[in-house]
Amino acid sequence: MKEATETVSLDSASWSQIACKGLPTKTEDNIFCSEEDNSLYFTYSGKSNVLEVKELNYQVNMVSQIPWYENLTQMKMPWSWKLDPHSHTSIIQNLNLKVQSGQMLAIIGSTAGGKTSLLDVITCRDHGGKIKSGQILINNKPSTPQLVRKCIAHVRQDDQLLPHLTVRETLLFVAKLRLPKFFSDSQREKRVEEVIAELRLRQCANTRVGNEYLRGVSGGERRRVSIGVQLLWNPVDLTSIDKQTAEKEMESRNRANTLAKLFLEKVKGFDDFLWKVTEGDNAATTFSKQRPHLSSEEAINMPQYSSDQLPGVLKQFTILLSRQVSNDFRDLPTLLIHGFEALLMSLLIGFLYYGHEENGLSIRDTAALLYMIGALIPFTVILDVIAKCHSERAMLYHDLEDGMYSVSPYFFAKILGELPEHCAFVIIYGIPIYWLANLIPEPAHFLLNFLSVWLAVYSARAMALWVAALLPTLQLSAFFGNVLFTSFYLSGGFVISLANLWTVPSWFSKISFLRWNFQSMMQIQFTDATYEATVGNITFQIPGKLVTQSLDLDSHPLYVSYLILSAIVGSFLLLYYLSLRFIKQKPSQDW
Repeated sequence: MKEATETVSLDSASWSQIACKGLPTKTEDNIFCSEEDNSLYFTYSGKSNVLEVKELNYQVNMVSQIPWYENLTQMKMPWSWKLDPHSHTSIIQNLNLKVQSGQMLAIIGSTAGGKTSLLDVITCRDHGGKIKSGQILINNKPSTPQLVRKCIAHVRQDDQLLPHLTVRETLLFVAKLRLPKFFSDSQREKRVEEVIAELRLRQCANTRVGNEYLRGVSGGERRRVSIGVQLLWNPVDLTSIDKQTAEKEMESRNRANTLAKLFLEKVKGFDDFLWKVTEGDNAATTFSKQRPHLSSEEAINMPQYSSDQLPGVLKQFTILLSRQVSNDFRDLPTLLIHGFEALLMSLLIGFLYYGHEENGLSIRDTAALLYMIGALIPFTVILDVIAKCHSERAMLYHDLEDGMYSVSPYFFAKILGELPEHCAFVIIYGIPIYWLANLIPEPAHFLLNFLSVWLAVYSARAMALWVAALLPTLQLSAFFGNVLFTSFYLSGGFVISLANLWTVPSWFSKISFLRWNFQSMMQIQFTDATYEATVGNITFQIPGKLVTQSLDLDSHPLYVSYLILSAIVGSFLLLYYLSLRFIKQKPSQDW
């Protein structure tokens, strides 16, 4: 278990008050916070919440913490994984704590001492463990995942941010996803600027976040960006003026004036504007006296907007699509490498078959060329897509757990956002190789050939997306993707003819995108062509249709190949969606 460096915030005021070196802990006591640049920010965002843990005893099943693939590598069979009588270990015993908004509680202990587990239990993310006894209360009410999601923010020990977005863009995308839909764009931008100022990120607001491979903001600044992501969760501030209606504006002004008077009353006897909390101080009680008609939901001190007030699925899709495109197209080195890779392979294969304008390629050489066109480049696409998906997996897992967006808008944004890159990749690869190898020059033949290659490469991309979402580690996904691709390669109709395949490889052949791509390109090139074959002094004219018949590649019309390739793409995308929907995208470092 890793040593914890997470931060749990009871509301968006908590971190700002920690940053102000422990300003007092009462609601009316914590209105202002002055930074070193003498700017003044409103940092309070709600009444004080109280978190209480009573006599907590928590056990972890150590066996369940070991991933299934590690058990298999140790030659342990599935029925023996949970037989260890010492698998359950108590890591939290009789723990009591009480903390409220504005206070900082430090949890100190050795590695594997239960610090991270405690934060996971408090935030209802106790995977692999079990609460044996005790209570977790928020304002004397039992904690639930729904309540925790609304009033507790969990800043994890690993920063999960898109590296190619700037600090301001990262926070703005979160604001668009998390703030209620009745917020205007200017209100969202204002909220982002407040968080940037509050966390002292002004000097790096337009700098890319970066990661271990891309230089960006410093480690400490990146940590503050992660905290800012959580602060943006709670918008609807007690000291802000709501100008949506005249009634709301008057109510919010009265509330702010009341808090200001309470603040001045408390600090008038102190030179440093600091005071000690006394036994009778209770911010929630003071505020309740001002509004005795509080409902039971308001008494929980959480944002007063429901889930239907958050951005809908369509809005989430447009935001995620914009984020996907912005992040991907700023990764210029990767895009250039992929483009150069496609161009280099196209030129290498094309020049290998170059120089046969007069006599043309032989039947054997043409068949080999067509199979290589569809079989070589998809393998590199598979590895690239799997690696990219696993680099984003941790961020996706935490975003879904936090309820920032749902699976469906992410799925469609991912598919459509990567479509331009895919199209450019196939164009760079498919055009030079066709003309260098002197294949049939008619536009119709070229376009049909290009469409077939496009579908085959996209089938490989869709398969890679599914494999990456299905398995928990990069190594497993790459292994399984390689196994599938090799099976499709061997049963594609070139290494061995389809007529000579026995039952199992024949099944693979029916779902092999390499087979249907090869079949379509063979029909395009051979059906209307005639080839010469010389035996001794005799030259034969061989119709191209006989070639496709000899390889058993003419059993279906040309359009059937395109329909099946499209169905294969759709099937892999459906499997990808179901994997996202029903398999937790837990990153390998969180096992």
